[in-house]
Amino acid sequence: MKDTLKPGLEHTFSISVTKEKTVPFVFPESDLFREMPEVFATAYMVGFMEWACMEALRPYLDEGERTLGTMINVTHQAATPVGMIVTARVKCLEVDGKRTLWEIEAQDDVEVIGKGTHERFTVHNEKFSARVAAKGSNR
Repeated sequence: MKDTLKPGLEHTFSISVTKEKTVPFVFPESDLFREMPEVFATAYMVGFMEWACMEALRPYLDEGERTLGTMINVTHQAATPVGMIVTARVKCLEVDGKRTLWEIEAQDDVEVIGKGTHERFTVHNEKFSARVAAKGSNR
């Protein structure tokens, strides 16, 4: 990771909520999920928040690196219907070697829908993939 990454970095990222990002699509094999209203799912909101941090980090990664989410602590405090735009505002709070900590807030067209913190670690693609392959071969 480049040493130019510093706390204070801010990034904004937006998506449009589609039907496929709603609660019934989280686990379509579950009747409990299928019967829920078509609003932006917490599972997709969390993924979107991670994505916003990944985009913020992208220019600071060296070739062969990627970041992995290792902790997320967020609220989901308001429902967002299909068709609304959701915007995440992320701010880097800490850079500690390969570890970064982010403050996140997501808002739809009307209100704040979620906020919290997220931790990511930078890894080398090949080393990480080798560890995962080794773990998979131990089944």
